[in-house]
Amino acid sequence: MPTPRNLAAIEAGGTKFVCALSTPEGDVLAQAAFPTRTPAETFADLADFFRAAQARHGDAVRTGLAAFGPIDLDPASPSFGCLVTTPKAGWSGTNIVRAVASAVGAPVVAETDVNAAALGEGLQGQATGLANFAYVTIGTGIGVGVVLDGQLRQTFPHPEIGHLQVSRAPGDGFAGTCPFHGDCLEGLASGPAMKARWGRAAQELAPDHPGWDMAAHYIAALCVNLAYTLRLDRIVLGGGVMSPPFLVDRVRAGFARLMAGYALGPRAVATETFIMPTALLETSPALIGAMAMARRAAGDA
Repeated sequence: MPTPRNLAAIEAGGTKFVCALSTPEGDVLAQAAFPTRTPAETFADLADFFRAAQARHGDAVRTGLAAFGPIDLDPASPSFGCLVTTPKAGWSGTNIVRAVASAVGAPVVAETDVNAAALGEGLQGQATGLANFAYVTIGTGIGVGVVLDGQLRQTFPHPEIGHLQVSRAPGDGFAGTCPFHGDCLEGLASGPAMKARWGRAAQELAPDHPGWDMAAHYIAALCVNLAYTLRLDRIVLGGGVMSPPFLVDRVRAGFARLMAGYALGPRAVATETFIMPTALLETSPALIGAMAMARRAAGDA
């Protein structure tokens, strides 16, 4: 009987971890999700899942990790694999790559969660077939993964586009929640920022609540910056804050208003196709990307 060459994939988010064991072809054999607690508790949950899944289906040979950050992914760095100065309390300094390798028992190839999600959107989602696009997640934090000329844009350290300074929405005097910058984009429009601003989670706000128009303004401002600096074919918006189906249309309207007709380019004119919500896939784009990373690493081994 041939030795299994299964793959492990993990989407490590600031709110929850999603993990899967799959065949080399990407068929999911087992999957689970659990809240992101302390590092010790979270990695114990991770180890329990993979111990049971691999006992039933066979061992994984590679692990693809899509991690929240900031994370040091420079292979030459002495802190490679570590989370650095992350807003997630209790996680700064954690070597997440080493901990995941120990929990799964297989070598790890790591990427930021937004970069992995961008890979997933390019493989199976809203950016399939496109050479130049960005994936934006607006949730616990705000992050952006960029693909240019068909290649994932990778730098060390990785871009922190969620901490851009953006123009204030009219009448907005909120101080912001970012522990480093206060009113950067993440401090004004992330899920925790909306909860701190309005006293309720974004998903609990009514469609006519003014919070949605403010959120749309800030997300549209980000899209304007991406459109002008990178000249993309598409921007894909995901994350928990983008869950309400009406929000993407408000972002599109805000984008058109902020662009003000200047140097739009043929793609950005049609905002319905330039700005798209993330695909409703059975598996999240970040997990799809993590599986693809593990598959590629196993093939190169």
